[in-house]
Amino acid sequence: MTAPGVDGAVRERRPVTERRLHPVTPLRRAWAPVAVLIGWAVHDPDQAQRQLTRLTTTTLLLALAVLVPAAALYGFLTWWFTHFAVTDSELRIRTGLVFRRTAHIRLERIQAIDITQPLLARVAGVSKLKLDVIGADKKDELAFLGADEARALRAELLARAAGFAPETAHEVGEAPARQLLRVPPGVLAVSLVLTGATWGTLAAAVVVPTVLWLATESVWTVLASAVPLFGAAGASSVGRFVAEYDWTVGESPDGLRLDHGLLDRAHETVPPGRVQSVRIVEPLLWRRRGWVRVELDVAGSSNSVLLPVAPREIAESVVARVLPGATVPPRASLSRPPRRAGRCMPVWWRGYGLFVTDAVFATRTGLFRRSLALVPHAKVQSVRLAQGPWERLWGVADVHLDTGANKTVTARLRDAEEAAELLRGQAERSRTGRRDARPDRWMA
Repeated sequence: MTAPGVDGAVRERRPVTERRLHPVTPLRRAWAPVAVLIGWAVHDPDQAQRQLTRLTTTTLLLALAVLVPAAALYGFLTWWFTHFAVTDSELRIRTGLVFRRTAHIRLERIQAIDITQPLLARVAGVSKLKLDVIGADKKDELAFLGADEARALRAELLARAAGFAPETAHEVGEAPARQLLRVPPGVLAVSLVLTGATWGTLAAAVVVPTVLWLATESVWTVLASAVPLFGAAGASSVGRFVAEYDWTVGESPDGLRLDHGLLDRAHETVPPGRVQSVRIVEPLLWRRRGWVRVELDVAGSSNSVLLPVAPREIAESVVARVLPGATVPPRASLSRPPRRAGRCMPVWWRGYGLFVTDAVFATRTGLFRRSLALVPHAKVQSVRLAQGPWERLWGVADVHLDTGANKTVTARLRDAEEAAELLRGQAERSRTGRRDARPDRWMA
């Protein structure tokens, strides 16, 4: 006989069934011993070359005959000793071959659950499940699961995090999504060409190695500078195009769905009510076309891009879905700092602006690359006033707002009396905002 719970219902404890990852997972883990050897060779290439020249063909074949089965055995054992299970209140992940580790992830503390598919995983039909958890420094993950199993498990965990009963959570299924917009590949390519960072890193990759060659005539010095610079240029152009290819935004009850990627496909979710701040970025060369980039900060999540490029009107409509009740202030409504602020920050002071509504605290920075930051009052953790000696001389001050994503938004060079009033008023707006905010629950 079981005793009734707090709600008076009689509920039997469900048996916990542990499950293993997909059988293809050992192939991923088998690369670990090989990666150790590669890391040693990269760390000390001279020693590695000397050791390789001493090896005979027979010795090399024997080494491969030992290394390959050992790597395969390591991959199999790490897969065999990895289990996961979903209980009434948590997700348990047990890993470790020699040193055991058990992660207990409370379902109500799950921030986001993303599904990623690297290129080879897409070929094999498997997916990686990545979990953002409140208070965790890094994501826990389940790699790999079958594609259908990963979607079903994600739907069940989201339903449980939303408060559905364990008996019915697996029946809820994945919430339907309605597509809001899709970024055409041609628009994405043009936006990257019109980005100053792309041309800046490419110019540095050409000029710096050339100057070093004229100064030193050392091939190794040129390579040591050219390789990372060309890598940075590729990451800011080709890398971004590959990562942000076919960017699609959909709306569902559990948040905004983001699908993107040319080689590695990612399926991410922006949790409702957990966005701490939003930035609308407008590079100089995008203004004629009316394009903007939307970035965001979510507490405990690595998701940082909402829209890689979109017309401003469409971007503002998407921002309104991320921040319910908030509107993007027009440029004309932003108040500039007083003219005497130019003595503290010549020319650049004209790029600063401020606008406060009943829903958000909005600040603008930048002359060439404008950035408008929107912070809901309910997400402000603390507010500070800072005033250096030169700012005190000219009667201006900075107001800093700290959010739950460990980010700071600053209203620069405001009049000292205005800054003091902002400090007092923002504390009250944050208190009432948290009181009236909607619950941060999935599908609430």
